Amino acid sequence: MSTIHFKTPLLQSLPLSQQLGTRVWLKMEAMQPSGSFKCRGVSLACQHYVEQGAEALVASSGGNAGLAVAYAGRQLGVPVTIVVPLTTSARAIELIRQEGAEVRVEGARWNESHEIALQLAQQGAAYIHPFDDPLLWQGHATMIDEIYEAGINPDLIVLSVGGGGLLCGVVEGLRRHGGDAVLVWAVETEGAASLSHALAVGRLEGIERIDSVATSLGALCVAERAFALARQHPVTTKKVSDGQAIRACDRFLEEQRLLVEPACGASLAALYDFDGALQPFRDVLVIVCGGVGTSRQQLQQWVKSC
Repeated sequence: MSTIHFKTPLLQSLPLSQQLGTRVWLKMEAMQPSGSFKCRGVSLACQHYVEQGAEALVASSGGNAGLAVAYAGRQLGVPVTIVVPLTTSARAIELIRQEGAEVRVEGARWNESHEIALQLAQQGAAYIHPFDDPLLWQGHATMIDEIYEAGINPDLIVLSVGGGGLLCGVVEGLRRHGGDAVLVWAVETEGAASLSHALAVGRLEGIERIDSVATSLGALCVAERAFALARQHPVTTKKVSDGQAIRACDRFLEEQRLLVEPACGASLAALYDFDGALQPFRDVLVIVCGGVGTSRQQLQQWVKSC
């Protein structure tokens, strides 16, 4: 089965390497054809369900997952319907429609859109969950395969956490390469810290609301698998402010000439704003998860206000 996702570049960040006193690598998932790491797991899931007989695809996401499903559906030649909440930006809707998908704006927030999409999927379509499906994790794990194929053996991986699909994929990838001891920093913004909350209370419990510009991290509750892996694998949660995430996006644009959204800026901020050196770690890897929910104009407005 040929893949729909791309093999992305692995670049060393010289500014971060010099700042932190160790080698810092950037896995450039923002360069996937749909603009984020979601392309990996989503495309694998879409291929699987179409091969199993699905004649259409349905998803509930006003962001990166929805766009990834729309892209995969176009590549596979099947119709796609994306249900997005009322809060979805006009830009995101435009990008999803460009891929040829039908967009239905229903639900005040993602949870409500999710329920509507599940009902639509009962009419002969496959439902593609944005983060809670083993096929997604299997697809996301391929980025770790590529890192080891490149000869890099990271001893610290920094990533952003929303629903936890990326965390699940990274840990799965590490395990199949003997990386059970590799530390993972799971970074959230302060207004979307679902994983941190669940770990603090010691059970899978969601937060009441999302209060962050990093809307791609806006899952009220992480996947059960993500919660379990965060307690089994060496995982340290980190929280950054919206302002830190925004400034990280701005700095990353200046250094790497690539625009990412605050959900991705969160993991970058954990290193940009780290006070001290990371010499105990020899190779630090940041998953530049990407995101298409931020325009240059929007980023400029955020930078001015923070």
